[in-house]
Amino acid sequence: MSSEKILSSRTIFEGRVVKLSTNTVEKSTGETVSREIVEHRDCIAAVVLDDRDNVIMVRQCRTPTGKDLLEIPAGVIEEGESPEECVGRELQEEIGYRPEKVVRLAGFYSAPGYCTEFIYAFLATGLKESRIIAEDTDEIEVVRVPIAKIAGMIDSGEICDAKSVAGLLKYLSMLP
Repeated sequence: MSSEKILSSRTIFEGRVVKLSTNTVEKSTGETVSREIVEHRDCIAAVVLDDRDNVIMVRQCRTPTGKDLLEIPAGVIEEGESPEECVGRELQEEIGYRPEKVVRLAGFYSAPGYCTEFIYAFLATGLKESRIIAEDTDEIEVVRVPIAKIAGMIDSGEICDAKSVAGLLKYLSMLP
């Protein structure tokens, strides 16, 4: 149940990936305020384990940060695609493997203060080589990280994007 009632909504920008709107809302107190909303389709993020206890990650340029970030593979769920199907496609595109087993770990909003994006986090195992060539994946570097090093890399800030930290910590919390 929302304590804010949307009175009006105006689209400011509509791009290929996001839509930006301003909503005028009435709070439960009767006060009227403006909210800026970034609309983004839901996504998946996958903790991918190989048969040698490595997490397969990707290093890629993230222009808004001005850095190359080390992340778990992730991507946008396409129209008509289930989150599980998206995991298979994204892993084929980004790391060249298709998982035999996909298990849901968690789900969370990436930035609920201003964005609609919901991320489904999965564990992917039983990898079989299978590459799909996709646009914008040519500069992705595949990196294998031993599970034993993951917590330290999060602590040091080497792994610093929210979806990767959340997915990896959820996975680590499940280990004996």
